[in-house]
Amino acid sequence: MIINENLEYAVIGKFSYGWPAIQDLRNLIPKQCELKGECNIGLLSNRLVLIKAMLLEDYVHLLSKSAFYITQRNRSFPMLTLK
Repeated sequence: MIINENLEYAVIGKFSYGWPAIQDLRNLIPKQCELKGECNIGLLSNRLVLIKAMLLEDYVHLLSKSAFYITQRNRSFPMLTLK
């Protein structure tokens, strides 16, 4: 199922203290998390996003840090990444 749904390199991003709109996250996450390949980002719930990386290197990078800080309009939103 994981391979059929293309979830091999899927990571969950969890926001606890607010978050930008999903349209903004689709632009901000690849740039601010320094992803090298393409990724698909979708909303799972009001605090969780699904990040489907295309490259193993990006998958490992997303899971290697305890948190990423997504910045928009002078606000910083901590995003934890989970497998």
